Amino acid sequence: MSAPARARGTAARTAALLLPDAVALHDRYLSDLQHLVSIDSGSYSPDGVNRVAAWTVQRLTSLGFAVERKAVTAEGSDNRFGDVVVGRLRGRLPVERGGRRILLAGHMDTVFDDGTAADRPFGLHGPLAHGPGVSDDKGGLLAGLTAVELLLHRRMLDFAEIVFLATPDEEIGSPASRPVTAALTDGIHYALGLECARENGDLVVARKGVADFVITVTGRAAHAGIEPERGANAALAAAHLLIDCQKMNGRWGDVTVNVGMVRAGSRINIVCPEAELHVEVRSSTEAGIQHARTAIETAAAHLRVPGTTATVRRTEVCPAMEDTPAARAMLAHAVEAGREIAVELGAAATGGVGDANTIAGAGVPTLDGLGPVGGGDHGPDEWLDVTTVPSRVALLAALIAALGVGAAADRPRHDPSTTGAGPRVI
Repeated sequence: MSAPARARGTAARTAALLLPDAVALHDRYLSDLQHLVSIDSGSYSPDGVNRVAAWTVQRLTSLGFAVERKAVTAEGSDNRFGDVVVGRLRGRLPVERGGRRILLAGHMDTVFDDGTAADRPFGLHGPLAHGPGVSDDKGGLLAGLTAVELLLHRRMLDFAEIVFLATPDEEIGSPASRPVTAALTDGIHYALGLECARENGDLVVARKGVADFVITVTGRAAHAGIEPERGANAALAAAHLLIDCQKMNGRWGDVTVNVGMVRAGSRINIVCPEAELHVEVRSSTEAGIQHARTAIETAAAHLRVPGTTATVRRTEVCPAMEDTPAARAMLAHAVEAGREIAVELGAAATGGVGDANTIAGAGVPTLDGLGPVGGGDHGPDEWLDVTTVPSRVALLAALIAALGVGAAADRPRHDPSTTGAGPRVI
């Protein structure tokens, strides 16, 4: 469906209109950010994650969302996880009249252990805020909530529905929340990821997909001193196979193959009867992952040690968030809005995965990195540039408004930052 005529150019006008409103909310944003960063909410700290969840529920409810908080578990795991939060806000432009359903996705968990918030409390040093999760993803989560508040304040409700998703386990691959995320994509027209922008301000148009494999090599045990010739050394076969897998790097463009864990044997006086390799494959396309999988299976079928055999089992898979024309169309509207408020945007591709992978893998046009500018994720120097908060929040709100009336269905304008050489890879 082509976009209604009124959608064209509205991203820029809306961003300029909303920027003063975002500036007015800046102090409260910083206060809320300090509160969220002060909560330890590591992926394996469900009580802390649920404190963030309770706060998120309260904020969504105050904005008029219908909110559901769901307990989730990961299949085959005894770990406890925090709850998933899903909020739904109906607009005044139904789908049959061209309105669009937009999914905003952020996460509440961090990579840090309990006690980190006390050891490294929130601090504001010039333009930079520091603290565990300040950028990844508490700053982004809060930016999404604030952007919706801007639209509500101006009664900009020309969309069918905004669905707000906050997950508790993104930092460990979303083992418990992924089915909820996948189910939410049904009927969604566009998705915006609330991870913070890249350090240079770029938005994310592509994320590599990941597939994990376990290769079990079986040999034959024998006494290593008396009759080693009767054995078949699985560890030796696995060592050759490890080298074969590592040599696959560079064979198919950006595909990476990493043997991250090796296990073999139980006693030094036994010819090793069994070994195990844990292999991770990453690629920006599903085709790349399939190329690597075929090569791994072929190598495993032709081991170099007589008497040994191997089986390959895929244990985890996360689809790639591919660089698509639909994502580029969304980016073009973001670029338009950004230029109106002096924010220059580029396109980035990253090897890191997130909930945006699951959403894009379901066929939903997805753009990520729509939080403020931040960096140093997962480390002690994690930072958020608070001077970018008002403009990035206004830009995000303007993009929601434009997408709500189907703006990205327009053919994107030619723009050297969104076409041509492709995204920067970081």
